This record gives sequence, C-alpha cells and structure tokens, in this order.
Amino acid sequence: MDPVRTCVACRVRAPRSALVRVVVQDGSLVADEKAILPGRGAWVHDADECVETAIRRRAFGRALRVSGDLDTQTFQETHQRKG
Repeated sequence: MDPVRTCVACRVRAPRSALVRVVVQDGSLVADEKAILPGRGAWVHDADECVETAIRRRAFGRALRVSGDLDTQTFQETHQRKG
C-alpha cells in the first residue's frame, strides 16, 4: 500500500507516487524526484495549476517552515520545461 500525502496547493490527498516532493536547498526550491533529499519536504501534484497555485499562495514557504523569501523561480522554470 502506497503512503498517502496531501498536495500543498489543492489540499487533495493522493498516493505518494502521484505527487512530487519539494525541498529547500540553499534557499531555493528543488524537486526531489527520488524523495531521498534530507530535510522537511512538501508534496505537490505534478500539474502546472497546482504548482502555480502553491507558489501564488506561498504554500511552499509555510509547509517547509521557511522564514523570509524563498526562491521559487528555478523550480518553476524546471517544472515548465519538463511539462
């Protein structure tokens, strides 16, 4: 049975395999494709609308407990190229 996680954007519960784990490294958001990077992680659907909603609502910063500004531009560009 696959563990269940909640998307930080749409708040829908889904199997872990249907979501992408995101972590902070050096103040930047990084997609953790293999879910092995250290630190607190946030989960989001691999859909443009969920990623954009999470960035617009600043959900990543809250979920990852980051104070101050969070660089989401690199993650957003990487996600758009992939999709």
